[in-house]
Amino acid sequence: MSQFEPAPNQGAQQFNRRAWNELARRGQRFTRAATDADFRDPLKLLDSQGWLGPTLNGKRVLCLAAGGGRHGPLYAATGAQVTVVDVSSAQLELDREVAQERRLHLQTVETSMDDLSMFANEQFDLVVHPVSTCYLPDLRPVYAEVARVTVRGGLYVSQHKQPVSLQAEVAPQQHGGYSLTQPYYQSGPLPGVQGSLHREEGTLEFLHRWEQLIGWMCRAGFVVEDLTEPVHAKTDATPGSFGHRSCFVAPYVRIKARRLATNLIDPTDQSDAPKISRIRPI
Repeated sequence: MSQFEPAPNQGAQQFNRRAWNELARRGQRFTRAATDADFRDPLKLLDSQGWLGPTLNGKRVLCLAAGGGRHGPLYAATGAQVTVVDVSSAQLELDREVAQERRLHLQTVETSMDDLSMFANEQFDLVVHPVSTCYLPDLRPVYAEVARVTVRGGLYVSQHKQPVSLQAEVAPQQHGGYSLTQPYYQSGPLPGVQGSLHREEGTLEFLHRWEQLIGWMCRAGFVVEDLTEPVHAKTDATPGSFGHRSCFVAPYVRIKARRLATNLIDPTDQSDAPKISRIRPI
């Protein structure tokens, strides 16, 4: 179990569980299964940067907060031993349906990304974490749990919404740009939105600063090896569209991190300040 108190995240977990069950029922874009084309070369599709090596065959992979019929089945198609975790039962059901249709083997576990207590220490060689950290207010228990279940020297590949994308307005201004209206330093959920492809309508979302996204990851026991900003910008896109806004604000960041053999920071320290403790074994 994580040594962090889970209570601050529990309200958001429950709210977003209901929200994602409803989004799955409605067929929202992140609840649509992988296609035949996606399965033609799943490793190339999943790892365009080449971070994961030439093969995942036999690797123990945790797809964290990754239900929806896409990530888990695609990783299973590479030959990996896949476990999918999600807070939404409906999202996990989509994974099971796709796996059954394509005769793939994977396991599903319904739990929040900050409670991986059902897994052993160092159980996974690779943890893959699609965009979802925005749905919890506190990332420290998430990173602590990911560090615990990742084998030393293993990889943690995660994708997050960039802070500035969550600060910026959905609609463009008359001059064509997008105003920054949300403060960088804030607590509590962001205001709800409608008609945005950069936000998920009906969910609770939280802005995380760069220190919280990367600094807390490092303090949990990871070292960042690479970082990319997936390009969604389209210069000829209609103003207000996903591609147009992405010309001004990169929506996502993808991070490759490796699990260290030691913790540089006491994982029980919940303060924002980078209080460095002596290096100690985990």
